[in-house]
Amino acid sequence: MQALFSIIGNESLKESLSAALAAGRLSHSVLLCGEEGTGAGYAARCLAADYLYPEGGDGARMVLSGQSPECLVLAGEGASGEIRVERVREVRREIFNTALSAKGRVVFIKGADKLNDASANALLKVLEEPPEGVLFILTSPGEANVMATIRSRCCTYCLAPVPENACAQYLEQHFPGQDAAGYAAVFGGKIGSAKRCLEDAAQRALLHDAVQAAAFTEKKELYGTLVLFAKYEKDRAGAQTLLRFLRTLCSAAMRESAAAKVPLSPQRAALCTQAAGRALQLLAGNVSSKLVLTNLAAEITR
Repeated sequence: MQALFSIIGNESLKESLSAALAAGRLSHSVLLCGEEGTGAGYAARCLAADYLYPEGGDGARMVLSGQSPECLVLAGEGASGEIRVERVREVRREIFNTALSAKGRVVFIKGADKLNDASANALLKVLEEPPEGVLFILTSPGEANVMATIRSRCCTYCLAPVPENACAQYLEQHFPGQDAAGYAAVFGGKIGSAKRCLEDAAQRALLHDAVQAAAFTEKKELYGTLVLFAKYEKDRAGAQTLLRFLRTLCSAAMRESAAAKVPLSPQRAALCTQAAGRALQLLAGNVSSKLVLTNLAAEITR
């Protein structure tokens, strides 16, 4: 059970899953719930590796790297991000084929909250009568996000962010020279979120702009905010990421985390996070980015 124990923190989750695997009592459908950045996707790959290759080796490493033909992945596609019924049907046909070299197959449903009615019904048919040796691993930000019909067929486990000091220790080991404690505090112990930001220069630039937006918010500086937001008027995806980072910074400010160094008071942070949340909903609905960002700038600096 080596892969599961590479997960940082979440000791009860690791112990429960490893015990169920060792005893042969693992449910054929497992739902792993955790906010973005808490490692639900990584935990799913670890569970898949230990299920298919309990002795480890190259097969397990291929599962962990997302390259194993015995681990089939279903994920959202297109602008809607929904998991399409056609893909569910394709995977359903595939899992009845003979496994290649492992003890069975794993179907990893990445973002079970992205199933629509048609794809959920197609999945439900195979969950009710699963083929021998097939393990379904579903992930979702929360249990309530998953349709009740799917949720009721799964055994649910929850992941939590790790303590900030454990997150900082991990970041120090893998990203020497960076402000590990600061990133751990900003992201509230969510190793996955901090890691993605440190690995991607574009993400770090967006986080930098979010910090600047927070500073403008605190100073009630409308003009500076408008100039900053103007960079994203024709970049909807960038605007959405910027606002998600802004909300992350607001959360750190409301926790009053000194290590996060967020230039925002808890009171202003509370106002800003609500306004940014409404703006994100409008951007998801294809409202004009320029209009949304202009209104947001006025709202958070008033």
